Amino acid sequence: MSDFPLHLLRHGAPVQPGLMLGRTDAAPTTEGIAACVQQAARLDVERIVASDLQRCSLTAAAIGEARDMATEIDPRWRELDFGAWDGKAASTIAAEPLGRFWNDPDLYPPPDGERWSSMLDRIGAALAELQLRPTLIVTHGGAIRAVLHLLCGIPRPQLWAFDLPYGALLSLHVWPGEPRSAQIRGLRG
Repeated sequence: MSDFPLHLLRHGAPVQPGLMLGRTDAAPTTEGIAACVQQAARLDVERIVASDLQRCSLTAAAIGEARDMATEIDPRWRELDFGAWDGKAASTIAAEPLGRFWNDPDLYPPPDGERWSSMLDRIGAALAELQLRPTLIVTHGGAIRAVLHLLCGIPRPQLWAFDLPYGALLSLHVWPGEPRSAQIRGLRG
């Protein structure tokens, strides 16, 4: 069976950058949306899916409008829930617990937050239900890293070596089957 293209686009810059935005529903800037629309303009896709948070859903709606395509909202594509840290600047969080979290987000999740393995489970479920056709997913940096781990086998500690600025576009070729696998085609930021 042949592969299908899966494009992962990180949402545009939020109005208040520099915060740990997990479940906090921060709006994207107009410029951030425009940059994402430009990134997606050259893609040949049949489906657009987005996280339900407005920094993704508004971005996806603008892309869909530019292409005269409907967008689908799927909350499983949300960012990791940072719990008590959500919406705060990393510089305001005690260094020791924040460092433990970055070193092992499964063993040391944020207070009242989500474990890395829980995010992997929901992203894995969303991936398993993807139709075998060219798809653009407008999502978050953590969700993109989860896809790289699940489809490409990149170990969690190495995932933070990927620079995923706002508006970054990652294209994969996904081979269906169990388990699904992928090959990175390109990263454009």
